[in-house]
Amino acid sequence: MNPPFTVAGPLTCAPHGFFGRRGGVSTGDLASLNCGLGSDDDPALIAENRRRVADTLMPGTPIAGLYQVHGDRCVVIDETSDLSDRPQADALVTRTPGILLGILTADCAPLLFADPEAGVVGAAHAGWKGAILGVTDRTIAAMESLGATRHNIAAAIGPCIGRASYEVDAGFVERFTFDHPSNERFFAAGRPGHAMFDLAAYVAARLAEEGITRIAITGRDTYAEEADYFSYRRACHRSENSYGRQLSVIGLA
Repeated sequence: MNPPFTVAGPLTCAPHGFFGRRGGVSTGDLASLNCGLGSDDDPALIAENRRRVADTLMPGTPIAGLYQVHGDRCVVIDETSDLSDRPQADALVTRTPGILLGILTADCAPLLFADPEAGVVGAAHAGWKGAILGVTDRTIAAMESLGATRHNIAAAIGPCIGRASYEVDAGFVERFTFDHPSNERFFAAGRPGHAMFDLAAYVAARLAEEGITRIAITGRDTYAEEADYFSYRRACHRSENSYGRQLSVIGLA
């Protein structure tokens, strides 16, 4: 059985999917489609899960990945790239067919991009640090370097921690409002000294500011939807020994 995954309307031009935690072979707290190379899981099980993801969209296709560091660096993947390498970065783009770009998340926002006219796709990992640094801006610029144009780029924001689940302290709010006072709109009132942060809305606003007009948000909450998604914050709150990662991918057939 193919693992369940979510697709985004604006990206139907390219094989893609936001995969969750169902449909794999891992067990215990990491059940079942754990694709996290850095997790405390059997590497053979992770490899099988990643194979299932690839075979659902483009059978036999290799997945290019990253050693994600919560920054804003974006790398270009092409036919000369060593796909066994995992460069330290949080976004990657390509115009080379036959490669899937993969992003791992467990509450952070996965983003997938496509310009169907230029034949360029991208993927980015946007936690709050990468988001405020501008990882989306870097991804768009890298796509343009391969021939994409902003008015043709569509973007989708996959499952991530939702506002109702993302409590932050006053210092966190101050980081964003210092960057721009209008960022206050991404926070809702919480308990004293705290607020609730809407990561997906903030990322969507960053995309819009860069001229991206076709933006989809899946609206799924990784923290709240335990049966369907892994969550770093949920695992921490429960003092679990490890946590799984879901994989989001996009490619050119």
